[in-house]
Amino acid sequence: MGIEKVIIIGGGPAGVAAALHLQERNQISCTVYETRSEPTTLGGAIGIPSNGLRLLDRMGLSDAMMKKGTETSILNLHSLKGNEMGRMDMVSWSRQQTGFGYLRIRRTDLMDVFLNAARKVGVPIHFNKRLTRVEEKNDQVTVFFSDGTSDTGDFVLGCDGIHSSVRKLYVDPDCTPQYSGISNVFSLVPTSELSPVASSLDALNATLTSDGMFGISPATTARDVIYWFFSREIAMPNTGDSRDGWEERGKEEVDRLKTTFIDLLGEYDSLWVNMLRDVVHKTDVVKFYPIFKVPPGRPWHKGRCLIIGDAAHAMPPHASQGVSMALEDVFLFSKLLCHHSQHLDAPDHQRLDDLLQSYESKRKARTEQMLKTAERNGDIRKKKTPLRLRVNELALSWGLWAYGAIGLDKMGIGQKALAYDIEEEQF
Repeated sequence: MGIEKVIIIGGGPAGVAAALHLQERNQISCTVYETRSEPTTLGGAIGIPSNGLRLLDRMGLSDAMMKKGTETSILNLHSLKGNEMGRMDMVSWSRQQTGFGYLRIRRTDLMDVFLNAARKVGVPIHFNKRLTRVEEKNDQVTVFFSDGTSDTGDFVLGCDGIHSSVRKLYVDPDCTPQYSGISNVFSLVPTSELSPVASSLDALNATLTSDGMFGISPATTARDVIYWFFSREIAMPNTGDSRDGWEERGKEEVDRLKTTFIDLLGEYDSLWVNMLRDVVHKTDVVKFYPIFKVPPGRPWHKGRCLIIGDAAHAMPPHASQGVSMALEDVFLFSKLLCHHSQHLDAPDHQRLDDLLQSYESKRKARTEQMLKTAERNGDIRKKKTPLRLRVNELALSWGLWAYGAIGLDKMGIGQKALAYDIEEEQF
């Protein structure tokens, strides 16, 4: 039986991108169901490197994204004393290979582009739909919601994030997301309220402290909004209800964040450190985000149901690959469906389950590689002594110098994963 209708659970980037691409590339009818009552306003700013931008371009969305976000491919490393210790172009080689660099965009702006595109082509997105059950019968899948409604299709895609209901209720009920030990506090602040130094930012800037890493970059095309985050080790709350525990811990972190960070900056007096103090002082709303990951090696499909994006392989954001990995999932699943439909009537055609096993094998190799990169990048956010901090600063400074001086960037060292093209994969 062919696949003519796909039900998508989750109205975030993965879900809406899947609906857009499957409808355009595969001529498949898609309906999206989202548990929230309206499009989410959660999140700060997202990084999308070359591999993700190339796929957005193939969807016809890169121009709209670039009009809202800003290029931030340069990484500048600062010391606590305020001096710049090194810089590098994170996508110098992958830009040459793909034609695309590194976009920083607010998550709300990213979703505006996706949702506008969905409205234009008539993709139905239903909100306030909490999934309660998934059932399969006679090559059909039915999903049931808490409001008493249901829908039936030929396939279900679970695109509902790290705490996925599709995964929990049907695909892999025994999977439990793992806390990484790192949490982010972050905010978006208009530059009109800040010093000229903040208004002139044109790159991703990192400052290491003994208690974590402070990052700051522009987040809009006009560079009139900056995104900052403080990424650090925080212990898991000791509570029976983890959700309430995180909310309580989040409030505690927000309440003492300004004092904590100002103390970490010490008494240094420089344009850079003074700017950081000013940004924190003038931040009114700070959000708290504990970073979880989905343990690798878990199943991603069952019958005619597949989880993709963060539902399958959520990882720390330290490699800026969350959206890009979801897009790669979408493109490979689209290719799987093309292969399935082309071989449906052949005497020796592969069964759908065989194709899904092949999909998992290809994607797990790729996403586990990215997970390792993200976790390595997360090490610098861990607590350290002042001596260890100084050693890390010197090591990173030397590494950034060597990267350009020796020409490692011209060899694609550290960037080859960003030039990967999912559409070259074959079934």
